[in-house]
Amino acid sequence: MIQVNVHEIKAKLSGYLAAVARGERVVIARRNVPVAELIPIAPPRTVPRSLGQGPREEGYGLPDAFWEPLPDGLAAAFNGLAQTPTTGQAQ
Repeated sequence: MIQVNVHEIKAKLSGYLAAVARGERVVIARRNVPVAELIPIAPPRTVPRSLGQGPREEGYGLPDAFWEPLPDGLAAAFNGLAQTPTTGQAQ
């Protein structure tokens, strides 16, 4: 870990960014009191993430209850018509 004051990081930012790119942590301080930290960003994924079973895969199924209508209160909440708990009035 490297700790530098604001004045120094402003003067040598590209050098500290190179250190961060190499995996270092850089703590930025104001009057020797840490206030921020520079850390490397995780690299982007190179392979797609697995999403699990899909409708075309064996063993996939939905229960019959999936196709039943939602209860009125839940349907209203999804449509932005949720009732307030104190008055029972739609918002």
